[in-house]
Amino acid sequence: MTRRLLTLLGLAAVPVGFLAVFFVLPVSGMVGRGFLVDGQLDLGGVAEVLARPRVHRVAWFTVWSAGTATLVSVLLGLPAAYALHRLDLPGRRLVRGLLLVPFVLPTVVVGVAFRHLLGDGGWLGFLGLDQSAVAVVAGLAFFNISVVIRMVGAAWESLDPRPGEAAAALGANGWQVLRTVTWPALRPAVVGAASVVFLFCATAFGVVLTLGGLRYATVETEIYLLTTTVFDLRAAAALSVLQLVVVVALLALAARLRVTADPTVARVVASPRRPTRRDVPVVLGTGLLLVALMAPLVTLVEGSLRVDGEWSLDNYRALAGTGDSAQDQALLVPVTTALASSLRIAVDATWMAVALGLLVAVVVSRRSHSAPERRLRGLLDGFFMLPLGVSAVTLGFGFLITLDTPPLDLRNSPLLVPVAQALVALPLVVRTLTPVLSGVDDRQRQAAASLGAAPWRTVLTVDLPALWRPLLAASGFAFAASLGEFGATAFLVRDDAPTLPVVIFRLLGHPGTHNYGMALAASVVLAVTTAAVMVAVERLRVPSLGVW
Repeated sequence: MTRRLLTLLGLAAVPVGFLAVFFVLPVSGMVGRGFLVDGQLDLGGVAEVLARPRVHRVAWFTVWSAGTATLVSVLLGLPAAYALHRLDLPGRRLVRGLLLVPFVLPTVVVGVAFRHLLGDGGWLGFLGLDQSAVAVVAGLAFFNISVVIRMVGAAWESLDPRPGEAAAALGANGWQVLRTVTWPALRPAVVGAASVVFLFCATAFGVVLTLGGLRYATVETEIYLLTTTVFDLRAAAALSVLQLVVVVALLALAARLRVTADPTVARVVASPRRPTRRDVPVVLGTGLLLVALMAPLVTLVEGSLRVDGEWSLDNYRALAGTGDSAQDQALLVPVTTALASSLRIAVDATWMAVALGLLVAVVVSRRSHSAPERRLRGLLDGFFMLPLGVSAVTLGFGFLITLDTPPLDLRNSPLLVPVAQALVALPLVVRTLTPVLSGVDDRQRQAAASLGAAPWRTVLTVDLPALWRPLLAASGFAFAASLGEFGATAFLVRDDAPTLPVVIFRLLGHPGTHNYGMALAASVVLAVTTAAVMVAVERLRVPSLGVW
């Protein structure tokens, strides 16, 4: 037992050390900035910040917008989950892939698409919803409907159909079967999906900052504005602490309510059935939902190809420049340079996240042989999931105020931004790989060892055949998440080496149709790049992908 515990600690040493330096230290520094003054605990300053009227308005709007967007996402996502996972519809795999696209898009791209759709001259500009609370809620729901479809649809697909068939044979109508059989079995997945969506909406950054601006700020965007515009670091730290407590509580609730299906466990899965007449409203609703979700993306592409009312590629040709403004240039480097920086940073963040995530998955997935070992694995699993419970803005703020003195003065290090993005992607990698490694029968490893196989050969012959597809999928997922990351990167990136999401936001902040057209074209480039990566990932068909 002692040897197993030492081996466990040895494997966990690298990721634990990484998180200790690049997660615990920044978050602790942020907490200290909010509660400590000259080394003394001062709760009065935090109370003063939390008593401000604007903080109350920001907190209320955060709860209201996240709750409303969650309700909309669930109401629209449930019928689509049923249609795409229980009905044998032509092209349903293609539709499921298209409905996943909004979630994998960078948040700043979603914000730009909605601004173009709802702004002056947009398809829905006559509604006057640009820069409104409705626009923020619509953007959040657009981003998260696919989460409900994926999580609830997977659970719905795995429900044993025999209890419902038995109830129907006993005379129950469709509504009674849904109410007494299907809903009780599906409710944990629905509540779990709603909890995850609320968490994502409450910590959304790019969508809210782009669509809400100063008027409709959430706690996430308020931290950014306090740091970069008002320079009130103590107030930003106090809000970060408040957000950290609330988000960790929500994450714990989501973990308790989530139904995570192990893809290696045999399940009774109902074959999709042919739709009947009573399924027509659900099918039509799913089609309308697809149209509604594709509309912002179509108008984004259309806007990028229009210059002065004419079809043109000038916006794309302008990406080789730095934009223009009546006062100064919008950018210090061309957009193409920013795209190259984004790709390079995403590659670095991906190998970090995958290397650490693989070690973490190995540590937490092995079968425990004693109670102390089981408790240790549980503690390590919770510790490695902590980055999922801290917003990217809070993480970036923590980097800003802690990693600025020797021996950890990383302000000019090219690895600073990749490290922050790797922390954001790490939980996604772990949640993709852990179910796969947990499903490998430990007796196969024991049999290989008893036949004289060395540990490395056991890994090659037992683990690798089951792991290579999920490993590629996790790499693609981490790459896409890093490519579109905006929250932490906005704090850390240098003006002369920005990423593409930061460049898009800066272009939107400078007046002029030329800059706006460049922002649209850059958004299309970023969206196409991210979507191409996720299409390749989706084709790997890894069941654990997207299990939050």
